[in-house]
Amino acid sequence: MQHATGLRPPSRLLVSDADHDRLTGLARASLDRVPETAEELLSEMDRAVVTAAASMPANVVRMGSTVTIRNDGGDTQRITLVYPGAADISENRISVLTPMGTALIGASVGETVRWSSRGGRELSLIVEAVGTLAYGRERS
Repeated sequence: MQHATGLRPPSRLLVSDADHDRLTGLARASLDRVPETAEELLSEMDRAVVTAAASMPANVVRMGSTVTIRNDGGDTQRITLVYPGAADISENRISVLTPMGTALIGASVGETVRWSSRGGRELSLIVEAVGTLAYGRERS
């Protein structure tokens, strides 16, 4: 299963109603600053299946999720998907307004996500595990 930015993949993209509304607004507001990433995020939101936040499966990446990812070399890393103001690469907090962050939103465990870096290089990773943060505490 693939979830890729820049393409219309067959995989299902599931997003909570709250995330969908906020991410759509963020993407529209960011079109002047980061047009390519903002357009990709809008494209992802256009094709998303929107569901109530309480109905979101635990294995789907959403805003605030702590995600264990594995790259092609087999190395794993834990990152948290955040809004731009909370991003901090030294803390492994990745903005949804990066190509990787946009590719991750709505992905589920076991899925391979692919995206093009800002330099044009194709990158991919596998979502190994998803946890969510609630008020600074991890929950399952």
